[in-house]
Amino acid sequence: MTTHTHLDSTRRHDFVLLFDVTDGNPNGDPDAGNLPRVDPETMHGLVTDVAIKRKVRDYVDVARGDEGRFKIYIQSGGDALNTIHRRAYESLGLKSTGAKQKRVDIDQARAWMCENFYDIRVFGAVMTTGVNCGQVRGPMQLTFARSLDPIVPLDVSITRVAVTRPEDAEVVSSDEGTTTGKQTEMGRKSLVPYGLYRAYGFYNPHFAAQTGADTEDLSLFWQALVGMWDLDRSSSRGMMACQGLHIFTHANKLGNAPAHRLFERVQVARRADVATPRSFRDYLTEIDEAAMPDGVTLSSVVA
Repeated sequence: MTTHTHLDSTRRHDFVLLFDVTDGNPNGDPDAGNLPRVDPETMHGLVTDVAIKRKVRDYVDVARGDEGRFKIYIQSGGDALNTIHRRAYESLGLKSTGAKQKRVDIDQARAWMCENFYDIRVFGAVMTTGVNCGQVRGPMQLTFARSLDPIVPLDVSITRVAVTRPEDAEVVSSDEGTTTGKQTEMGRKSLVPYGLYRAYGFYNPHFAAQTGADTEDLSLFWQALVGMWDLDRSSSRGMMACQGLHIFTHANKLGNAPAHRLFERVQVARRADVATPRSFRDYLTEIDEAAMPDGVTLSSVVA
């Protein structure tokens, strides 16, 4: 059943996100040589909430970043954070005094940041780095994603025909004869042959009212979860795609049912005749829509 209640920013939403990766690295671990992240006890794959939010930010930046309300606060290659904070004070005609900043000034600066930056309105931010713009707790929170089955992280050797240093390519002559310089160099790529990941998310309308997040922001977030994979293509990512987005919407702002009970209604299991999954078709998705708790509606945006 698909409804439009999931676009209502004044309601609570809990959702299940399913995405998969084929022959790619969904989230490298810098502490493990950039191998795909895993739970060492179960070998289930992990993707951090930060990695998912990065994709959302990049999608919003491309789709709406040239519009005033949809600038992105956390991004690589952008202005330093304190430079952005200082811009808020200058726009408001205020002077930054660091640790001695007046609370009323901080509140105004925080409101300015929420109004101008999408990711602060939606995800929140800590903006107390020197030029104090306060802290914001965002209405949208995400968990780590975990693969449904154990994964096998592969570290594959590759060669490159271009040599880095000119001296390595030089031909050397000696009494023993002529020695040819290096013609190739070795490298490595990390990947997962296949993994289906499941993440959970929570939208709190009380925090949305504080940050100014509205229906347009919420709609853009759902769009990002579906479309952001096509903007993050690279050889290291392999083939990644959204395979499911199931949103439970509550009539009561405090919720009409516990989130974990609603999530149990979305069951994804490997087919009985599949020993080693290599595609989403190797799984079955079953959604229990019977006897839904009063006040809860389900929107399957991607099913």
